Amino acid sequence: MGLLDSVLGSVMGATQGQGGAATGGGDLLKAVVGMLGNDSASGGLAGLVQQFQRGGLGNVIQSWISSGQNLPVSADQLSNVLGNDTIGALAQKLGLDPSEVAGQLSQVLPQVVDKLTPNGQMPQGGLGNVSDLLGQLLKR
Repeated sequence: MGLLDSVLGSVMGATQGQGGAATGGGDLLKAVVGMLGNDSASGGLAGLVQQFQRGGLGNVIQSWISSGQNLPVSADQLSNVLGNDTIGALAQKLGLDPSEVAGQLSQVLPQVVDKLTPNGQMPQGGLGNVSDLLGQLLKR
């Protein structure tokens, strides 16, 4: 099972709606990849690292990038770092409650960052654009 399958399975399991219907899992993964790509409006992974540092959680995101164990992040911490506007926009796009989106992001974002930085450091020049990232996820 590749990384994409694993992450999608995790997201889909976390996004089971009423009656067992999955809601927004693939779209959430696309949103995460979009946040990390160099073509992201927020500056990709480097921009995300800066946001975490400003929010006092630089050690958390560095743990995802490094080769050690990933530190957890709560939904509330993510909302504080990313901002309610960002979480709200994602929630609206995915058709989910903002607290659900923040909770799902707190599970998926560390996994994706960890898998896209396998050498324990942020690549020079960032991770690439969204299509590059999707290609990397499909290979792993």
